[in-house]
Order: sequence, then structure tokens, then C-alpha cells
Amino acid sequence: MVEFTTEPFELDTFPEHAAAARKAVDEAGLAVSVGPFGTGAEGEAEKVLAAVTKLLKETLDAGATRISVQLSVLGEEDGTP
Repeated sequence: MVEFTTEPFELDTFPEHAAAARKAVDEAGLAVSVGPFGTGAEGEAEKVLAAVTKLLKETLDAGATRISVQLSVLGEEDGTP
């Protein structure tokens, strides 16, 4: 599982860097959940790692000045780290 937030925050628009991050996880086929402080995505380890690599490159290219990323390994039985 990966959780991420891109900055700078823009309250009146959906910034280009946020759209690039969402596109990266969507295209990887991950299960995405958007929360008030960031976005989470779950999937197979290789897909998550590939999505993170793409997310970092494309969000920086789209103007992000900071990207916070947290990776967790979830248990197979109950989905907990």
C-alpha cells in the first residue's frame, strides 16, 4: 500500500501535479481511495513500486514542490501492516 500527498496545496483548483499522481496509480490498476489529507492505493508490490516511480517523476514534472510518500506492506489475511 502507498499513501501520498503532493504539494503545493491549491484549494480552488485541482493542481496538475495532483492529477498526474492520480493518473499514475490509476494506470497501474491499483485500488485507490482519496482522503482529506492524501490518497492511498493498494495492489501487488511490483505494481505499487512501479506506480510510485512513475508518480514521483510525473508529479515533479507537473510542478509539485514536495511529495510525501509512505509505503506499507499489508498482511494477506486481514489487510493490516
